[in-house]
Amino acid sequence: MPGNTRLIALGKKLDSIYMKYNKRKYVDPDPLLFLYEYPDIRDREIAGLVAACLAYGRVEMIMKTLGLVLKKMGNSPYEYITGSREKDIDKHCEGFKYRFAKENHLSCLLKGIKGVILEYGSLENCFCTGIFRTSIGNEDKTILSGLGLLYRELNRAGIIGHLLADPQKTSACKRSHLFLRWMVRKDAVDPGGWDSVSPGQLIVPLDTHMYSIGKMLGFTNRKSPDKICAIEITNGFRKIFKQDPVKYDFSLTRFGIRRNMDMDDLKAFIHDS
Repeated sequence: MPGNTRLIALGKKLDSIYMKYNKRKYVDPDPLLFLYEYPDIRDREIAGLVAACLAYGRVEMIMKTLGLVLKKMGNSPYEYITGSREKDIDKHCEGFKYRFAKENHLSCLLKGIKGVILEYGSLENCFCTGIFRTSIGNEDKTILSGLGLLYRELNRAGIIGHLLADPQKTSACKRSHLFLRWMVRKDAVDPGGWDSVSPGQLIVPLDTHMYSIGKMLGFTNRKSPDKICAIEITNGFRKIFKQDPVKYDFSLTRFGIRRNMDMDDLKAFIHDS
């Protein structure tokens, strides 16, 4: 069938891009770099969430700001979070400012993480509890319910502002899905560690680059990169690789991000017969 033939051909091209660019040498500069420093998943999931929350704006400022925040946590973010009193966390966040985020937002995020760990044992357990509550007797095909519970629990210590978007609203929640990609997938780039979540449940972290790519591939006609758009693009990739629809996210988004990789080159490669 013509449709299947097209998908098979597209899958081969996407696989060739993945094999060529899904390598750590293409990560720098990216906040993902910091996660490689934490072999313990208890530390990595905390560092990953903080990194994802700050992953907006100029990459140079992201890296600088994130480096300063993680440095205050020492060698183990888990020990810092669980061993610090809330008033100490407030003090450590004094003077913090990054674009729209201020010290109270960062402090509430860290105290929210502390509350989640004390209540559930880990961020992963909280997330999975959200999925379990909505999937009894009904297969939950994505992870929005898990994100919803995690978002609500993180806000219990105080409003974290725009550091994370509410998954129950229309936002594509790019940074939340980026965090999940880092935690769930495991390959040469994504470090993984959340073994109780399947990569097949993930949704693409929809930024301007992936939005353009999704339209170029014919996966969406949405006029804005919202939640529905993210799901449509994910479903497009799912037709190619059901078990891991977010597999190509990193390698494809190098085009348009890295100076020597132009979106026009990607378009020419994809449409070359």
